[in-house]
Amino acid sequence: MGALKAVMAIVGVAAILMGGLWMLQGLDILRWPASSFMLGDTTWTRNGAILAIAGAVLVWLGRKRPV
Repeated sequence: MGALKAVMAIVGVAAILMGGLWMLQGLDILRWPASSFMLGDTTWTRNGAILAIAGAVLVWLGRKRPV
């Protein structure tokens, strides 16, 4: 069970980072890569926020201690 929680936490952190990247690209704050189709598209801002929230939930579940 401990290995599963560790994997959940790692995947959660990766999802938070990826979601943040998508949000910054969707808001046209981070223009990397310069030819990305995601730049300035608010759909990617929403998708990034959803992914980041899902990642936070995974991290929370991975860190939660049994009662």
